Amino acid sequence: MRAVLQRVLEAKVVVDGKITGQIEKGVLVFLGLAKTDNLDKGTKLIDKILKYRFFDDEQGKMGWNIHQAHGELLLVSQFTLMAQTQKGLRPDFAPAMPPAEAKILYEQLIDYAQSQFEQVQTGIFAADMQVHLINDGPVTFNLEVE
Repeated sequence: MRAVLQRVLEAKVVVDGKITGQIEKGVLVFLGLAKTDNLDKGTKLIDKILKYRFFDDEQGKMGWNIHQAHGELLLVSQFTLMAQTQKGLRPDFAPAMPPAEAKILYEQLIDYAQSQFEQVQTGIFAADMQVHLINDGPVTFNLEVE
C-alpha cells in the first residue's frame, strides 16, 4: 500500500465537470492498493497519515499533524502508484489490486478515515478525475505500510 501525501492550501477533484471532493488547507492523499493489501494495512496507513507531523507549529517546524493544524483530508484512489517501473519503458500494473477488490477496500478505508477524522473528502473510484491543487511548500511525502 502506497500513499503520496501533499500538503495543500486547497485541492479538489472534478469528475464530468462536477466537484466530487474539495478541501481547503490540508492533505491530498493519492492512494495505491496492491494485491497483497488488506484492511489492517489500510487502517495503519490512515492512522499514520492522521498522525504524521508535517504542518508548521508555533516555531515554524513540522510539528503538527492534520488535526492540530485544523486541516482537511482528500483521499484519491490512484492505482498507477503500484506500477513497477524499474524495467522497460512501459509501466507494469501487475502488482495493483484488481479493481473490484480495490473498490471495496478503498471504500472501507474511506469509512475508517471518516470514523477517525471529521473533515474527509474523496474522489470517485476508477473515474476519470481531474485533480486540482495548490501544493503548500511544496511539501510531498511518500508513505508505505507492509
